[in-house]
Amino acid sequence: MKAVVFTGFGGPEVLSYQDVETPKVGPDDVLIEVGAVSVNRTFDIFMREDKYAHTPDIPHVPGVDPSGVIVEVGENVTDRKVGDRVFCSLFIPTTNPKAFLTLPGLGLVDFLGVTVWGGYAQYVRTMASRTVPIPDNMNFHTATVIGRHLATASNQVDGVLQAGEGDQVLVMGATGGLGAACVQTLKWNGAEVIAAAGTDERVAATLDIGADHAINYRTQDLTAEVMKITNGKGVMGVCDSVADPELFPKVIMSMGREAKLVTAGNASGSTDVPLDIRRLYLFQLQIIGEPREAPGGLEKAFSRAGESDVKVLIDKVYPLSQAADAQRRVESRDGTGKVVIDPTLG
Repeated sequence: MKAVVFTGFGGPEVLSYQDVETPKVGPDDVLIEVGAVSVNRTFDIFMREDKYAHTPDIPHVPGVDPSGVIVEVGENVTDRKVGDRVFCSLFIPTTNPKAFLTLPGLGLVDFLGVTVWGGYAQYVRTMASRTVPIPDNMNFHTATVIGRHLATASNQVDGVLQAGEGDQVLVMGATGGLGAACVQTLKWNGAEVIAAAGTDERVAATLDIGADHAINYRTQDLTAEVMKITNGKGVMGVCDSVADPELFPKVIMSMGREAKLVTAGNASGSTDVPLDIRRLYLFQLQIIGEPREAPGGLEKAFSRAGESDVKVLIDKVYPLSQAADAQRRVESRDGTGKVVIDPTLG
């Protein structure tokens, strides 16, 4: 099969489009012909640069969120069949003692596309139990973005922030995959969403997906605008997986008493942000890392997406052979929404 492989770390030029052996299916596995996989700054680009929390064994095939059609099933598999349209969960149960994350109900987990080969390929192998059916009315490009982000967003909004009717919540980077999913999950819950983005085009896009207010944090004072909207109280919750060192102090100052900030990444590329400790303890703020989905979260996300008008922001779609250009597009920060790779395009 064709796959995108890197054998060393560095820029997009280390990505090689080449022939590799098609994965062999184990008794509990399925083999999936990949219809879409997205480009993620943290998992794909930071890992390629060896700046992620985990250094993969090389050669390595990235791609954490493939969706596609099952073409082969293992001998023990009874609840999936050839022809099923599925999304592959990022999390795969493992006995690897070096695994660095646990998931309720699964224990230690490997990461598809991080600790095991992923979906930048014509075919990907995973455990049948870690696939989720895709609604018939959903294409693979949309399914990949929803599968990657909606379950995490739901866990952050429902499980961590517990945001509901009338709650005012700030979403940073609101046109990113996770940010856009958080905006829509909050709106489903009846919350009042203040979306923040870095260009006028992205600000307009946040309103299109349902945000009540939008702020350009590059041209406006984030804290002043939030305080104006909240009548000086500050927000009760923040979804911020950007972690911009210049903006983070303004985010903290935008939080009201006993507010929570939930994060699942650092899209800015920085691992260090200033923190006003005095504001933290005087206002009894909480900062919570939650990159996971709740048990059954993926199934619920796709069910909800199949029944609701979920809006997915997709910037560009590239063939597998142009994966390096796809990553350059994400690095440029020029687009609005997710960059998707479609291996069926070549």
